Amino acid sequence: MALTILHPGLYTTIQDLGRFGFQQYGVITSGAMDEQALRIANMLVANDANAACLEITLIGPTLIFTKPTLFAITGGNLQPELNGQPLMMWQPHVAKSGDVLQLSNARTGCRSYLALAGGIDVPVVLNSRSTYVRAQLGGLEGRLLKKRDVIEHAPLSRLQLTLLRELSDKRLAWHAFYPNLHTNAQEVTVRFTRGLEYDSFTKESITNFTKNHYRVTPQSDRMGCRMSGVALERQTTQELLSEAVAFGTIQVPPNGQPIILLADHQTTGGYPKIGQIISADLSLLAQLRPGAKVRFTEVTHAEAELRYFQNARHLALLAYTIKDQYKKLSAQ
Repeated sequence: MALTILHPGLYTTIQDLGRFGFQQYGVITSGAMDEQALRIANMLVANDANAACLEITLIGPTLIFTKPTLFAITGGNLQPELNGQPLMMWQPHVAKSGDVLQLSNARTGCRSYLALAGGIDVPVVLNSRSTYVRAQLGGLEGRLLKKRDVIEHAPLSRLQLTLLRELSDKRLAWHAFYPNLHTNAQEVTVRFTRGLEYDSFTKESITNFTKNHYRVTPQSDRMGCRMSGVALERQTTQELLSEAVAFGTIQVPPNGQPIILLADHQTTGGYPKIGQIISADLSLLAQLRPGAKVRFTEVTHAEAELRYFQNARHLALLAYTIKDQYKKLSAQ
């Protein structure tokens, strides 16, 4: 085993990139709320992109390492400490057997990711290790982590063994950086493209949607980000047939308060869809905590595609740079 949970935190689960290919059977995707933070955490410990990590929400766990372990923490800032000493995020570290890692309240953002070299080793269920708590599927017995849970990682690669040895008594002078994701700003702007029912809303509602801010409510969870603000109205009350929905779909139920679907969203939905958050902003959305103010800005599909490729290029460049740094370290 690699570590034992001393205190589980508020809402800590095991997640990878998700459970794809089964939505036609009613099985949701799940996976990391902040995919980019999970990907970078895995880069930092030389894992495959889809390796399972701990996803930690708002209040972090306390855990004890039971053997030397290469790890990294990304996402919202949980003010990590190793044996009482502050620890830099977005950087690989090595813990020794008996070291205690404490993750506190999130100073910025909402969700953080703890990656272990090798990836967390739990059974694969429908091609994924992700946890879906409502259905008790995947992860560690399909549930939140609890006190005394034991977490193991898969065997290490040659590179990971080298990093474990080389970083045991040194800290790197660099850390990874991803812009504009984990802000603690009082108000954030997310971009959307028009949904299928956009034109069915009144002109006043469409104006209100983009001119006013909405607040994230405490009822938000991994299934949906529930907003509170100016109610949106449709020109007709005609009911709709259920259709496929996605991470980032903005639905408007009868009370007029938007709901943005997140990682644990249902496979279909019957509420009108006013928009779809662009993929480049999904990680920002995942880091919004209750009470955060949100403004919605409409963009074209062309701009949404441009932002997607910009994000992809940044991640690819970051992956290349980290690999190059590790190659130099291994050659020393």
